[in-house]
Amino acid sequence: MPLKSQEALAQIVSNDQVFQGIMGIRSILFDVDGTLIDSNEFHVLAWQRAFKASGFKLSHDLVREQIGKGADMLIPALLPNVDDQVRQQIAAHHDETFRRDYLMRVEPFEHAAALVSEVTNRGCAVVLASSSNQEDVNHYIDLLGIRTLLAGVTTADDVTHSKPAGDVFAAAMKKLPDARPGETIVIGDTPYDVIAAAKCGLETIALRSGGFPEAQLRSAGAHSIYADVGDLLANLEHSPIAR
Repeated sequence: MPLKSQEALAQIVSNDQVFQGIMGIRSILFDVDGTLIDSNEFHVLAWQRAFKASGFKLSHDLVREQIGKGADMLIPALLPNVDDQVRQQIAAHHDETFRRDYLMRVEPFEHAAALVSEVTNRGCAVVLASSSNQEDVNHYIDLLGIRTLLAGVTTADDVTHSKPAGDVFAAAMKKLPDARPGETIVIGDTPYDVIAAAKCGLETIALRSGGFPEAQLRSAGAHSIYADVGDLLANLEHSPIAR
């Protein structure tokens, strides 16, 4: 190859490497409960009441360990031997109790909306990917005031299986036709977010705001761990998002 051709090829490769470095993470899939919204403890209470109404008394800690899953995964994990009718009854009771007694008490985490705004300002497309239902997620979007910042939303209503199955994140990726795993990252708060993301070939930034210990998040495979959205926002330049 002539010298000038070699130099031209080297410049193309160099430019491509610079381009990839500039682009870095182009898409972010955000979990909602426990990540952007401080709702996990309210879900624990609602689940405990739902189980009790069907004759099952489960401890706070036992239920707490399953938060992050949708009803289709959470109930069988705690009551593997009950039939579908009982499961549906418990799930409906949880939804009714949560909306009636707790939904209006839920608040966003401080800096949650600011983080979403900042990453979109940096050129990242944002999709919410939640194991909650569409009605609750719509309420949270309005609470955060981020509707115009979103490229899409996926919830438990859109998929067959909730987290830790990968369905919700796979559906979220379809909202972004140009998204690729190497340029997409998940931000979540439970080990089930991390496991579900890995099934789609995605790395996860885990937040401790959901109440899970760092060791458990790291054991699940979290790429990096921050205290909460405020901590991630303050350290964004050194996070995987800025790579």
